[in-house]
Amino acid sequence: MPAGTYLHLDDGLEERFKCAPGPGGWRYTSTRPDGVRVDLVVDARWRQIRVEVITPGWWVRGGVTGQELAWVRAAGETGTEHSERASGFLHDSPGFLIAVARSLELDEGAQSDVRLVRLSGTSLSALTALWRWRLAGTSVHETDTGPLTVTEYEVTDLSTGEVESVHLAGDVVLAAPGIELTALESPPNLP
Repeated sequence: MPAGTYLHLDDGLEERFKCAPGPGGWRYTSTRPDGVRVDLVVDARWRQIRVEVITPGWWVRGGVTGQELAWVRAAGETGTEHSERASGFLHDSPGFLIAVARSLELDEGAQSDVRLVRLSGTSLSALTALWRWRLAGTSVHETDTGPLTVTEYEVTDLSTGEVESVHLAGDVVLAAPGIELTALESPPNLP
């Protein structure tokens, strides 16, 4: 079960995480010193079936239900229900990058446009947008524990045209915009 620390470069916050495959999918949990907590559960097809993101003042709970993404967003006990035709959530936690990339099952060089709801800031405001994910390449690196396959995705925000790269090894983000893997206590689970 991989566990470790990501550093959010923009604000210097560490995100302590654990992730592991389960009987019917995969789970990612994390905490940060600013009070942000993430619990992300995907099914065997990497669909985000249960998502909980909590900040000190707000929370969002939701998941994919058929072709819809449904969620409740609240600042207290009672929240507002929302739904959108989307494949899942994006958030600044790296766990969401893994879930989206793996759900697309792209072959090398292939690309797919995916509609996602991005949760932003401490208020977890939701914005739906379209991103293009392209599997740019795969490389194999020798390590002490054996070969490690690294996949590089080019992610384009179609509303701005901005292109960023995300590097994954199994269920761990090695590098992404604003994210640095600073500690890893055990090897990634490889698909």
